[in-house]
Amino acid sequence: MSPAPLAHRLDGDGGGEPLLLLNGGFMTMASWDPCAAPLAGRLPLLRCDFRGQLRTPGPAHRELGDNVEDVVALLDHLGVERVHALGTSFGGQVALLLAARRPERVASLVAVTVGDHATGAMRRGARDLRRVVAGILAGGDRGAFHDRLVADVYSPAWAAAHREILAGRRRQLAAIPEAWFAALDDLLAAVESFDLRPELGRVRCPALVVVAGGDRVIPPERGRAVAAAVPGAALVEHPGSGHALVAEDPAWLAARALEFVEGARRVA
Repeated sequence: MSPAPLAHRLDGDGGGEPLLLLNGGFMTMASWDPCAAPLAGRLPLLRCDFRGQLRTPGPAHRELGDNVEDVVALLDHLGVERVHALGTSFGGQVALLLAARRPERVASLVAVTVGDHATGAMRRGARDLRRVVAGILAGGDRGAFHDRLVADVYSPAWAAAHREILAGRRRQLAAIPEAWFAALDDLLAAVESFDLRPELGRVRCPALVVVAGGDRVIPPERGRAVAAAVPGAALVEHPGSGHALVAEDPAWLAARALEFVEGARRVA
């Protein structure tokens, strides 16, 4: 029996091919709300949680590319032939693989804070987070995970300006099911081993790579390498954001994505 389709949400109808929003590893589809708001009414928006994320049952995949078939199965379930894909971090790398492996399903691509492969520093960071997760699964303090995440993914200026919001999220971790942390270990395992370099040259749709100048999770030079490897890809850089660009400057990201997607639609 085929697994159930990914938990999803489709907003808007008509207007052509939807914009598919693909989560970062620590996100849920609700994390897109600030970015989705400026896009609402411009084109249909399709969101989903990857397997193992909060609303889709696990187990999560330990290989990044296995998520591609889940996304294709969701599109088939919904009767959607093609999408414009906007993915960040983990989801951006899945979007790149989707465009490379199933080019007939992707009309255009915006890949945000992505890399071409897991560097030694990125592998060490993933292993460190997996140790924190293992401690939580053994009954340890969940706050340690939140503190490490804040230190890694947000720019210092944004984190300082949003202390109260982040403190509230730290408290909310107590309500997160333990299964989410167990699945997170699998997602991090996929991050440790990914290498997109053999596949990036197969992307044929219009593509935009978005780099965050303050990214400490995936170095900006790795995003630039993605743009150099994808035929004809454009590159744009946010000068101040950390890795969590979706949270730090959603209006800026939505404007760049919408401009690019609408340009691709006009050309098509």
